[in-house]
Amino acid sequence: MTGGAYQGTPADSLRVVLDRVFTAPEYEWQSVPNPFQVLRDLLARFQLWLSRLADLHPVAYYALVIALTAVLLGLLSHFAYLIWRALRPLERAAAPPAAPAPEVRDAAWHLREADRLARAGRWADALLHRFLAVVLELDARKLLTFHPSKTPAEYAREARLDASSGAALRDLVGALYRHVFGGAPCGAGDLARFSARATEVTERRATG
Repeated sequence: MTGGAYQGTPADSLRVVLDRVFTAPEYEWQSVPNPFQVLRDLLARFQLWLSRLADLHPVAYYALVIALTAVLLGLLSHFAYLIWRALRPLERAAAPPAAPAPEVRDAAWHLREADRLARAGRWADALLHRFLAVVLELDARKLLTFHPSKTPAEYAREARLDASSGAALRDLVGALYRHVFGGAPCGAGDLARFSARATEVTERRATG
């Protein structure tokens, strides 16, 4: 019964149904555009133009080929140069010149510095360098041990000197604290007296 009903369906009715189905929007065929098609078309046109140019104007054709070849070689040479620049080993920077050896700041250096500061009128600063010259002279004679962290009073207590030289060194320390650290005025006469007492310290003998 079912088969008979199916066989009795007119062909035109099936065609109408199929046409309606395949004409629906979801069955609409659309071609996907090729993004490289434009380039292909341009390349094809260029090749066609070259062929026509070779047939009609052979001299111009060969001149164009030579020019394009020169441009291509120039681009390749430039790219090769850039790659070589990027990959070549870095050149070592020239070694800087050796710095001059620092001047040894011994007792003689501090004496010269004291004289220089005195000529400039910086009496208190000259006083300090004159004292350092005394300390370094005593250190060289193994009468005390110099260290930048020590105070002048520590040098006075540590120095192995006779009574007279020890008293002279304590006088130097007192003058140093008064003029350098205490801010008392200091002039040429103060420096001269300080230098005289410093000479007494360095010329006296150590205690037995």
